[in-house]
Amino acid sequence: MTATLQGAATSSPPGTSRDEDLALARAAALGDRRAFETIVARHGPALTRYALRATPDRGEAEDLVQDALVAAWQSLDRFDGRSALRTWLFGILVHKVQSSRRRRKAVPVTDEVLDRPDDADPVQAASDLELRDALEAALRALPERQRSVWVLVEVEGLSQAEVAEVLHTTPDTVRGQLFRARRALAEGMKEWRA
Repeated sequence: MTATLQGAATSSPPGTSRDEDLALARAAALGDRRAFETIVARHGPALTRYALRATPDRGEAEDLVQDALVAAWQSLDRFDGRSALRTWLFGILVHKVQSSRRRRKAVPVTDEVLDRPDDADPVQAASDLELRDALEAALRALPERQRSVWVLVEVEGLSQAEVAEVLHTTPDTVRGQLFRARRALAEGMKEWRA
């Protein structure tokens, strides 16, 4: 599974439907490993992107995603399809991240996923690196809940209702957290606005 998680950071393939995910989850719950591998291929990159922004190093992020996927595999028989499979998987990962945070103090995150290739324009690469570092610093300055809400909505494309389900809160609370996160990020990134 780990090799699959290290692939490109892309979202779910176009045309992926909730019904397809439900069928895959049901097949995987009956022991179909290929169905579960498809689930990992579809949702693993998004889970990894989230974990990379929630934890200090890539190895720990990959371990958390791996733990979340193992927990998902072991509990697929309890997935009832009331929520989207992606939402359910994020819920498991958020729980793993929170458990990990209780065991350690937060450390700044480095985002290797967005590093530019070696043949990139060095001036543009330096500018992009500065922008990414500024964004990461602004994200780290956010309270944990606001950061989680912002990443799940803005990076992973979950709806506010889905984020509310993942974080065990209400859509109104998510909306408020997202508003505050966007406002704080706009203030923290104002020197980068043209």
